[in-house]
Amino acid sequence: MSISVLVLCELGPAQEAALRQRYRPTFALTPEERARIVQTRGAEFEAVLTIGLLGLRADEMERLPRLRLVASMGAGYENIDVTAAKARGIWVTNGRGANDECVADHAMGMVIAAMRDFRTLDRLCRAGVWRTAIALPTHVSGKRLGILGLGAVGERIASRAQAFRMQVGYHNRRARREFDYQYFDDAQALARWCDVLVCAMPGGAATRHMVNAAVLRELGPGGYLVNVGRGSIVDTQALAAALACGGIAGAALDVYESEPAPPPALIAQDRLLLTPHVGGWSPEAIEAQFGIFMLNLEGVFFGRGPVTPV
Repeated sequence: MSISVLVLCELGPAQEAALRQRYRPTFALTPEERARIVQTRGAEFEAVLTIGLLGLRADEMERLPRLRLVASMGAGYENIDVTAAKARGIWVTNGRGANDECVADHAMGMVIAAMRDFRTLDRLCRAGVWRTAIALPTHVSGKRLGILGLGAVGERIASRAQAFRMQVGYHNRRARREFDYQYFDDAQALARWCDVLVCAMPGGAATRHMVNAAVLRELGPGGYLVNVGRGSIVDTQALAAALACGGIAGAALDVYESEPAPPPALIAQDRLLLTPHVGGWSPEAIEAQFGIFMLNLEGVFFGRGPVTPV
């Protein structure tokens, strides 16, 4: 069976070669290509490979009458219209579990980098400024770490924090009684308690701007914010205002609302570390994500069913 796959996200050379070897992929990596191919060739495609940021809309699904699978390479699927897909009997899958460790590693690195202010220390050292002329950076071990979203990634962040003797608290839709970490009913209460707040929640309407001006006020001038979840979780303008006036001590973002463009309101802030949504990217993580996609593709089209259905 030669399955025709519309690919909306970039793949590495090895993954692209593997896909071409077994199936018939068509790549549409720009909005213009995507619109043109969906419009003119939509009837060809039986599967779509995308990511949460790019998604797949209901009106696009309508132009893909043979569609049986929408697969997200990553764990996120916030911009895939899951309701529309399920109404048409289309499977939606994701790559959950493939990059949890990688994201947690990146998050913990950002916690340390933000609290120790590596960005400023690097700049001052290059300028010849010695340590005696620099304000003492804060200690990391023993501080309180709050996690917004104690899912698979949040669990792994918590375990890393414990190696630094950090107290761990979290906010979820519901408490997870299998853990001894302190549970908070809302984001404001968690921010009031912690020294560093790490966002590891998925995107979507339910979490949009969960970290707003009120939460940042509770975090306070000694608190730090790290976001490795989705850019939409944090209100960019509120964060810019908090950083500008010293309302919080610092922040580190791997995700932001303006992706892929840098966030204009934030790039001038000194107490901010930015990375371009690479928290879940490593050779190992990408290979694992692609492997899950291939298993889902085979499962849907060869009768075994998907391995990670949404």
